[in-house]
This record gives sequence, structure tokens and C-alpha cells, in this order.
Amino acid sequence: MKNFMTALIMLSGILNSCSTNSTGKTAAAAPKEKPVYTNPSTSNKTGPRAMQKYYRSTNTAVGATRIVIDKSDFELRVYDSEGLLAAYPVVFGLKPLEDKFMQGDRKTPEGSFKVVYSKQHQLWKRMLMLNYPTSESAVKFKVRKSNGLIPATATIGNGIGIHGVEPGNDYFIDRFYNWTNGCISLKNHHIEDLARYVKAGTPVSIQK
Repeated sequence: MKNFMTALIMLSGILNSCSTNSTGKTAAAAPKEKPVYTNPSTSNKTGPRAMQKYYRSTNTAVGATRIVIDKSDFELRVYDSEGLLAAYPVVFGLKPLEDKFMQGDRKTPEGSFKVVYSKQHQLWKRMLMLNYPTSESAVKFKVRKSNGLIPATATIGNGIGIHGVEPGNDYFIDRFYNWTNGCISLKNHHIEDLARYVKAGTPVSIQK
């Protein structure tokens, strides 16, 4: 009987430890998640992806906006004078985490750019054209060529922008299908939404 009582006391202690924290107090219930977007996992780029959500209500941009495109997170974020306004899932060129070296390598350039214009596109819903190549891009290109990283006959390329997908191909974004020739691609309803916050001169930063 003595051994039975000892075992019962030990079992009771184990069960109690599962519902208390390190201070001996009962653990509080986990707070509810805020209704904001969640970054996709950087270790599993297979989808499906969570729907884009806003930090704030739509049409509430305050002051000038800027765009930050994070290649590691496969995400485009819009900021205004009050901070983060909205975020959208995106995909890139064939090798998404590599900087663009030259024309035809299907890589998305990194650096600081500006939106040149916004217009409807017959294939990809809308195009927000960027001012690539910039002087920063040209310097990197010349250094890489002089170091033998780029063929002597290579050219720097152009025509980089932010755009949608052909109708019915929104699933490219959900599945992290990096299909472009170096541009940044969003779902079609997202590119139209993004265009409301963008004008000629809007700064765009593309980073890893």
C-alpha cells in the first residue's frame, strides 16, 4: 500500500507539470492571432499560400508610398508614412534568390528602382514598369564583366517590371512557380489593387 501511494503522488506531480509553466503558475491561454498576413515559410516554398491580408483597411494610404520586395519571403510590401499598409505574395524569375547579371539569365535584379509607368497589359493584366537598368545596375554589370563573371559579349538587359499573370494562372503564385524572365509577378487582382498605391516615381527596393 505504501508503494502504491508513493506511485500515485508521483503520477499526480507529472500530470500537474503539464499544465503549469516554469514558475509553477497555470499557463495563461494563448492570445488570439491578430488579423494580419503571415509570411510564408522560408524552408518550404511549395504552397498553398495564405491569402494576402491588410494591416490596415484598403484605400487608407497616408502620404507617399514605397514598395519593398523581399525575395527570401516571396513578398511585396507597401509602406506609407504610417508604416506597413499591405502585403502581397509574389514570384520571380527562374532563379529567384540570385541577382540579375545580364540579359537573358531570367533573374530578378536587386537594388533601388522607381516605377516609370503603370498601364494595362494584354497578357498579364497590368504592368508597373521599373527603371532598370539604373546606374547602380550598370556599375554591378561592369564589375562582374571585368571579373569574368559575365561573357564579354553580354548586355545588361531591360524591360523589368511588376505584373500579373495570364488569366487562370493565379495558382503560379500559390505554388511558388518562378516563371518570369526576371520580372516580379502577382495575382491579377493583387496587381490591380497594388496599382492604386503606385504612381510614376514610386520607389521600389528589391532585396533578399
